[in-house]
Amino acid sequence: MPVLDLPFARATHDRAAHRRVEPRLVDDLRKEPGTRVLVLRGSRVAVLGQRVALFAPDDVAHLAVRTHLFLGEADDVAYLAAVLPDDDSEPAPDLDVEWAAMRTLDVPDLDQGLAVEAFALTQWHAVHTHCPRCGAQTEVAQGGWVQHCPVDDSTHFPRTDPAVIMAITDADDRLLLARGPEWGPGRRSVLAGFVEPGEGLEQAVVRETAEEVGVAVDPGSVEYRGSQSWPFPASLMLGFRARATTTQLVLQEDEIAEAGWFSREQVATALADGNLSAFGLNSIGRSLIEEWFGGPLGNQPSPV
Repeated sequence: MPVLDLPFARATHDRAAHRRVEPRLVDDLRKEPGTRVLVLRGSRVAVLGQRVALFAPDDVAHLAVRTHLFLGEADDVAYLAAVLPDDDSEPAPDLDVEWAAMRTLDVPDLDQGLAVEAFALTQWHAVHTHCPRCGAQTEVAQGGWVQHCPVDDSTHFPRTDPAVIMAITDADDRLLLARGPEWGPGRRSVLAGFVEPGEGLEQAVVRETAEEVGVAVDPGSVEYRGSQSWPFPASLMLGFRARATTTQLVLQEDEIAEAGWFSREQVATALADGNLSAFGLNSIGRSLIEEWFGGPLGNQPSPV
């Protein structure tokens, strides 16, 4: 069976990693009128209509940019990201644009791929500002893809944390849905958790399900369904479906507030009644639920 076609996993540009070592790459591209620049401000990206706003370098040269990132190329066009200070620290830039939240970004694949890449790099830079070896402040290098320590000459690269997310069904093909303690009433999704050191993905699916809700999963039933970048702040979501061998629920209270087994009829009724909502429109969790459900769930409101 083909893997799921997932939002945030449809990039069409070439990241052109071979160019990152060019000594003046970003400075040179900022002088090229054909370069295109997207603008990030906190967790939002500048958009024009149904497209990410892409500017010529001179059009955004007046902005107070925190850093520039090299994103890659497509059809002989080079792309940069201009990362502005966070939303509340500076006045809104003088641009005739709207600001779209990354979690709900709905634009063509090229635009989305560029924006997700830029946001993921920005998140990494925001929290990795000092050398983990000696504590010195690092310098951004290689077009934003490396942090270099000028004291011990070490280099540090962006990290991505793998996490499994799984649609667990029982012998009656009911789906296990749960609510986190911080979520409002009615908001539920499938289970998920980070992969631990020394652990395989299938092992993580089995372990996380047992830890969070006390349900045993048949390891032989674990089936890969696709992966999705989720840079909130630095995850790679690896989607699976699997079959439970037990159904009694014992909740890990600090992780799960509510959980239950749902038939398709129960999901449809709860959605219609407003008792089940807020599946993130761009999330792999929604895609896994829709695959089990057999079709779209509709446009419930989604948290930003």
